[in-house]
Amino acid sequence: MQTFYFYDLETSGVNPRESRIMQFAGQRTGLDLEPIGEPHNILIKMTDDVLPDPEAILITGITPQKTIAEGVTEAEFLKVFHEEIATENTTFVGYNTVRFDDEFMRYLHYRNFYDAYEWQWKDNRSKWDLLDMVRLTRALRPEGIEWPVDTKGNPTNRLELLTSMNNLDHANAHDALSDVFASIALAKLIKSKQPKLFDYLYELRDKKKVKELVEQDQPVVYASGKYSGDWEKTTIVQKIGDSSEGQGALVYDLRFDPDEYSKMSDAELQSSWQRRRDDPGPRLPVKAMKYNRCPAVAPLAVLDEASKKRLAIDMDLIMKHRKKLLASDLGKRCELVAQKMNDARAEQSGMFQDVSDVDTRLYDGFVPGNDKPKMSMVRAADMSTFGSNEVTFSDERLNALLPLYKARNRPELLDDTERQYWEEFRTQKLLSGGEKSRLAKFGKRLQELDGTVTDDAKRYLLEELTLYAQSIAPVGED
Repeated sequence: MQTFYFYDLETSGVNPRESRIMQFAGQRTGLDLEPIGEPHNILIKMTDDVLPDPEAILITGITPQKTIAEGVTEAEFLKVFHEEIATENTTFVGYNTVRFDDEFMRYLHYRNFYDAYEWQWKDNRSKWDLLDMVRLTRALRPEGIEWPVDTKGNPTNRLELLTSMNNLDHANAHDALSDVFASIALAKLIKSKQPKLFDYLYELRDKKKVKELVEQDQPVVYASGKYSGDWEKTTIVQKIGDSSEGQGALVYDLRFDPDEYSKMSDAELQSSWQRRRDDPGPRLPVKAMKYNRCPAVAPLAVLDEASKKRLAIDMDLIMKHRKKLLASDLGKRCELVAQKMNDARAEQSGMFQDVSDVDTRLYDGFVPGNDKPKMSMVRAADMSTFGSNEVTFSDERLNALLPLYKARNRPELLDDTERQYWEEFRTQKLLSGGEKSRLAKFGKRLQELDGTVTDDAKRYLLEELTLYAQSIAPVGED
């Protein structure tokens, strides 16, 4: 039986390469969105090589000390996850999970000797995301739902505002389990008001179906956070090339006349592409659409007159721009510029690698198949007798992760040599860089926040963070 598993995380920061999951919560439902079984609500222990972002703790209220006192290790959590949660025929879904939570889950698997991707595709499992579905619903079929705006009157799709506007229960925003229940309630609302669109986008979570639609050489409707809220984050795009990262396409926003960009040099195209929203100058209206990230796309036939008016779409102008675009070489040039930028990122990433960066290197490549049985052996090993030198991987990342795995999950079992290595690793990670080290920047940020926070509860959180930093500082440091 196919089921949804709605899940949400609270994390120690926003960077999945360096931050950690502090709370995992989830609830399984049927395709009718009715709950199946009891929810999961699990704290995961912070390890003493990681400092949280203070702002994240001020939002969630979850301190490292709380996770240590009440939580389980990452390895213990993943056993529960794979025994009870990542069952066959499960679709993992949440609110902005594809871009945020899923990334944290991949890095969690990677650090703990699991395949980083199989949990979302093997045994007929899949993923989906409500956020872009909500955006496309607001753009195309908003009837029957109250849609919030922010304090400046601009459209917003923040979960807590959507639930509040539509009288959906959401007692404690930024608590993972509360956000899970709110996501389920919102999904029920949209499914009840716009069932055809809901079911269509659910079926379109398959990257092969997205590819088939986008590569028909016809414009498609596309909702993405990159696009302006003035148009409900939705526009009409045309594929102009393949993504340099694979499994995706470069798409051009047909609201914009391509003439200006066709006249640019390659260097100007790159500069325009990298320009941020508030930077002066034109921004290249090209985006990399990743087929495996459940993009919210639809054929032009979904546009009725009300939608065209709401989104300020002039189809004659759209088709005029498309004709110019297809007659130009802009697509081919954008492919080359994208490849150049991708190569530069890869080269820059390789310049700064050392053993303390191994946690960040998930995307250096797939783990070789001959290492998979050894990974299973590590996970199944009795760490009380298993040493870091008992297995050798062909992937050097896994060799570097092995001593860290034991130190993070069973630190009390480290022998003298392993403990010395762990302390050297922590010292390098937390103190390297002097005044720019992680520990120094953490202390400085706490001081900055201390001068702005007046709420007693938040002041308590800052005090707890100060104590935590002191407790994990390598020996000899205050």
